[in-house]
Amino acid sequence: MKLRPEEITSILRQRIEQYDVETDLAEVGTVLSIGDGIARVYGLENAVALEMLELEHGVVGLAFNLEEDQVGVALFGEWEKVGEGEPVRRTGTVASVPVGEGLLGRVVDPLGNPLDGRGPIESDESRPLEFKAPGVIERQPVKEPLATGIKAIDSMTPIGRGQRELIIGDRSTGKTAILIDTILNQRETDVHCIYVAIGQKASTVAGIYERLRDAGAMEYTTIVTASANEAAPIKWMAPFAGCAMGEHYLFNGKHALVMYDDLSKHADAYRQLSLLLRRPPGREAFPGDVFYLHSRLLERACKLSDDLGGGSLTALPVIETQAGDVSAYIPTNVISITDGQIYLQSDLFFSGVRPAVNVGISVSRVGGNAQTKATKKVAGRLRLDLAQYRELEAFAQFGSELDRATQQSLTRGEKMVATLNQPQYQPWPMEDQVVGIYTGIHGYLDDIPTPQVQRFQDELREHMRAEGTIYKQIKDTGELPDDLAEKLNGEIEKFKNTFNVQEESGLI
Repeated sequence: MKLRPEEITSILRQRIEQYDVETDLAEVGTVLSIGDGIARVYGLENAVALEMLELEHGVVGLAFNLEEDQVGVALFGEWEKVGEGEPVRRTGTVASVPVGEGLLGRVVDPLGNPLDGRGPIESDESRPLEFKAPGVIERQPVKEPLATGIKAIDSMTPIGRGQRELIIGDRSTGKTAILIDTILNQRETDVHCIYVAIGQKASTVAGIYERLRDAGAMEYTTIVTASANEAAPIKWMAPFAGCAMGEHYLFNGKHALVMYDDLSKHADAYRQLSLLLRRPPGREAFPGDVFYLHSRLLERACKLSDDLGGGSLTALPVIETQAGDVSAYIPTNVISITDGQIYLQSDLFFSGVRPAVNVGISVSRVGGNAQTKATKKVAGRLRLDLAQYRELEAFAQFGSELDRATQQSLTRGEKMVATLNQPQYQPWPMEDQVVGIYTGIHGYLDDIPTPQVQRFQDELREHMRAEGTIYKQIKDTGELPDDLAEKLNGEIEKFKNTFNVQEESGLI
């Protein structure tokens, strides 16, 4: 057998051309220093912002500071085990969380890990924590109501789908109660709720979960929690994780409501993280970009244009004030970003007004656009009347003689405050609210003793439900035309004649 060199050459050339070696080039850095949950890493020149990094002992890092010769990394897990000189590997993926229907009914941490002991999360899709907010052209105006079921809010500071409405007030004034009522009121709607608890006690979150589960609201709700004992990076992640979960519905033409409870603790966690990363401090030791932190989070809430599916993401951020000071740094920042605020006042809360909404400085910048015509018709002057009542009430305390018109305004205002009072966890449907407020503003309550207004309204609701046709027409059309208002007047008069005022005479 004779060897032919040209044949061997062609075979070799063919083999060389077809040869393909799989090279696995992993960029590996080294831990320079570590402490307080922050590592400084050398040798990761190509790392990107918020990229997930792998360290030893199962610790995960998040690339925060991209400096010229090193990377500042926030660590998750048992970072105390990590030592100087240990390797750090890039993953090539930015921080993301699982999203989708599989998260409904679950309690998860900001990394997407289940905390409710019900097995792994069933999700084959994830979204990045940080995502660019839709531009002006991709949005449409907010015009569809998102009812909270709370009379004082739906009538005077209405919330629409795609809006950002701030809930602000001192501690223990009912901020979280408004969020829970709003979740409960979405039962008959197509809105998916995401409740984000930042820096709260685990027992508080467990109580909220129990309340929602017992009411059947966990079927359409996800709870994201970063407890008070968690490290600052976990608390920083929480609202961004909740927002990413809500964006899944937004970009699929569905509707979501995300609640951040609360952003004061979120700002504190970010301040801690920034100071540990040696970023320069500004006012009140917050970093210079704390405004941008909240603006890029809240701007992601919007109502998309019909061309993009018409989905919506509504945001209800919460801010806790100190002694009612709304002019502090973080409160003014968030007020300037949002489309209005609901201010809850301690004095009103302790005097028995629940929810303790201060009508004077609470505002919805969307206004009547996010109300049905029926609500707009009955609640048009309500804000102004209540604000005037509060002023007259302060004036009347001086004990001077009051004319008949002033006394009438005080009486009407007192009855309207009693009408707007509402027990917790009992949201009212829109048609109930319309009839209840209509009864007050048209003077039907003027001769009812104030302590019995609540009972009058409850029994009137039962009467109107039994009658049925008026409620059905208001619910179906969202309007209260003059002929229906006449019919409503007759029904209220009919009920009022049967209402027994003496039953609770001991309370008067």
